[in-house]
Amino acid sequence: MSDLLNELALATAHPGQPGALFETADRVLQGRFGHQLFTLLAYHPESGEVERLYSSRPEDFPLQGRKLMGPTEWGARVLHSGEAYLGRTVADIRWAFPDHELIASLGLGCILNRPLVWNGEVLGVLSLLQEGEGRYSEADLEAAAPYTALLLPAYLQLRHDAQS
Repeated sequence: MSDLLNELALATAHPGQPGALFETADRVLQGRFGHQLFTLLAYHPESGEVERLYSSRPEDFPLQGRKLMGPTEWGARVLHSGEAYLGRTVADIRWAFPDHELIASLGLGCILNRPLVWNGEVLGVLSLLQEGEGRYSEADLEAAAPYTALLLPAYLQLRHDAQS
């Protein structure tokens, strides 16, 4: 296991969850993939919305912000089918996201999305955005899978807490 994956795995034992795990993920993913924006979204299938649980840039993308994504083509692919999404260009981001103008205004031109899937159900989405176009590849999309899986305990805790 790489040092970065190991660091993320060990962070599950830290107190202050899920924040401790999310902050470690931000640092670890920066070290492995680089990003100008890292967000973690929870999926609410009953409303079709995604909710921001973590943001590396809360001044631009505040926590608890929600947007309707379930009924979109991106939502069909990522939220309903559990497929990863690689947006290599500004046009790809425009296709996928209603807040594409804000994203573009920050110079962000490519995105990597990995759904967090547990027992066949999409619980949320990991999003990494980078300046310029073409900065992420299919290999990055695949390499992000184990990092995403290590975030599942936090999502399961949040789901349990919401149901309690």
